Amino acid sequence: MKRLLASFAFLALFLFFLVSCYYDNEEALYPTLNNTCDTTNVTYSATIAPILNNNCTGCHGGSIPSGGILLTNYTSVQTVASSGLLMNALKGNGVPLMPLSGSLSSCNLTQFQIWVRNGMLNN
Repeated sequence: MKRLLASFAFLALFLFFLVSCYYDNEEALYPTLNNTCDTTNVTYSATIAPILNNNCTGCHGGSIPSGGILLTNYTSVQTVASSGLLMNALKGNGVPLMPLSGSLSSCNLTQFQIWVRNGMLNN
């Protein structure tokens, strides 16, 4: 009886951890929730930096950034963007697709493209 109870407890705990690791992209689940994508006023401080902070700086920040790529300040981001590595990573062109948790929304990708095309200004 104790063995059966222990097995049931282990199974319940396993299922709890399995369900708790579930990840969904809100945009994929609710495509009509927010259809607005501001591409008219893309700036580093109001558009690009918040996207990087929410999706990239967990790995590409701190004293030892992943891959030696720091994305916590304008100068570092501009350097990576100028080399083409930033857009290639965001699109998965010849390098691993970033962020590892899943690709950015099409809106965010468009905003990055606009920022790069407009000269990667620190605005």
